[in-house]
Amino acid sequence: MELKDIKSPKDIKNLSIPELENIAAQMRNAILNRTSKIGGHVGPNLGSVESIIALHYVFDAPEDRLVYDVSHQAFPHKMLTGRVDGYLFEEDFAKVGEYTDPKECPEYDLFYAGHTSPALSLCVGLAKARDLQKQKYNVVAYVGDGALSGGVAFEGLDAGGALNSNLICIFNDNQMAIAENHGGMYSHFAHLRETNGTATDNLFKAFGWDYIYVNDGNNLEKLIAAYSKAKDSAHPVVIHINTQKGEGYTPAEEYRERFHYRDPYIISSGALRELGSGPSYGGVFKKFVLEGVKKYPDMLVISSATPDALGLNEKDREKLGDNYLDVAIAEQTGVSVMAGAAKNGSKVVYGVVSTFLQRAYDQLMEDWAMDESPAVLNIDSTGIAAITDQTHLGFWDIPMITSIPDIVYLAPANLEEYEAMLNWALDQDKLKVAIRQPNYSVEHADYPVVSDYSDLNKFQVTHEGAEVAIIAVGDWYVRGKEVAELLKQKGIDATLINPRFVSGVDAALLTSLSANHKVVATIENGSLEGGFGQKVASALGASDLKVLNFGLKKEFIDRYNVKEVEKAYGLLPNQIADSILHAVSVA
Repeated sequence: MELKDIKSPKDIKNLSIPELENIAAQMRNAILNRTSKIGGHVGPNLGSVESIIALHYVFDAPEDRLVYDVSHQAFPHKMLTGRVDGYLFEEDFAKVGEYTDPKECPEYDLFYAGHTSPALSLCVGLAKARDLQKQKYNVVAYVGDGALSGGVAFEGLDAGGALNSNLICIFNDNQMAIAENHGGMYSHFAHLRETNGTATDNLFKAFGWDYIYVNDGNNLEKLIAAYSKAKDSAHPVVIHINTQKGEGYTPAEEYRERFHYRDPYIISSGALRELGSGPSYGGVFKKFVLEGVKKYPDMLVISSATPDALGLNEKDREKLGDNYLDVAIAEQTGVSVMAGAAKNGSKVVYGVVSTFLQRAYDQLMEDWAMDESPAVLNIDSTGIAAITDQTHLGFWDIPMITSIPDIVYLAPANLEEYEAMLNWALDQDKLKVAIRQPNYSVEHADYPVVSDYSDLNKFQVTHEGAEVAIIAVGDWYVRGKEVAELLKQKGIDATLINPRFVSGVDAALLTSLSANHKVVATIENGSLEGGFGQKVASALGASDLKVLNFGLKKEFIDRYNVKEVEKAYGLLPNQIADSILHAVSVA
């Protein structure tokens, strides 16, 4: 049978093991075909091929409920559920997303699963509702790629272990998260693998689950046997499968971290199609932490399984040694560790991806903001040019962070300002400082960059004009410059302001604008609602100034083209300039 002819899981039910193995080989080629051209999660999906083929061979979705955790492992699932064209034909790539998506396929994709660790808890809810409705079917959580390190996974294991009915967890143990796994739990999993699952100290059994181990988790025959044994079980069962991340593609097997997610690459060698060069914000952060540990021997650098997003490769982490701590996929713990180490007198830097920090709101408030523990929180992948899947949007960091008291949130506009803010935040010992790492474009300063930001909420006027004041935030300061140039062509010499701070406003400067300005326009690469611009509008509410706010709408958008969304929201430089000109004409 050809992979292209599979329209639903029923099409593989009567295939022999050799025929299923042939489908697996075709799947790997399809994964490489798609990811080599547009990028994507290479290693996780290559490693999950057999385990997901066996899943659909044994279980009967959609009657049986299958929930994927870290669903960047779910390409094989999508191929078996009517979406194979999205991996075979370039013109169909955009029809299929990177993660499970109920809008894309509601029959087989029950939940959005871009972030990690909720599958077990979701399945406890599915199973409990099934039991209350006196129905009979299997509920299966497919968990792996580091997801068990997330706290909610432990909560799901705990709640699930007490459920005296059918609940199955397939634990895809590929010994990796995005980078290498960290924590004592993973030493335990190694012990389970080394003993072929026979170790008497078994985490899953301790939580009340039955346990099955499959040493060769890429062997279809053994997987089918294990799944068949667990199917229709009246008790919670964990099936622990030992798999290889990147299975079947040598570059992905050898460089597992590099091929977790890969930009477009050449299949024959694994080399990137386009190699970036020149300065980068990740390069600034790397230099900052490597020099920081020399200056402060007790400095702690924290990551939650995303060191690559911060420019820290394997060699950099080796250089940091004991000064580096990866808390795994556990941003809540990351924030709490940051607060604890800072409380005990260490200099602390926690680098985290914006979309994942959302999980740690309570810790940001209770553990850090309420305590007198100065530390540096570097927030990456913010704004419209970050990850474009709706589960990973980087729009919400400004409303989230600035809703919490006592956190200073800085938004550098360029490389030099970013470096200056990092150094100041680390050296000072009074304030809790978050820094919004620029993401839109790499820029250099064309104005004097200061080294001290202790005068809180002091905006910087980079050009004095009249009639219109443009306050352009962080990596969209460059957009403010573009708008100012367009206005100049229309006879308006606009004032240009780099606010630097997004957690507060420069009330004195804003008040002074009334003397010779009619319109104030804020431009920010983030959500308008609860964002920076609304703070400015509130501060100027009693004045005669007309205030315009430009930013992103509070809505989920998915797999978008950046320029198309900017145009739809009226955020292109010419659109902003036209809106400002209209406001001036009626002011």
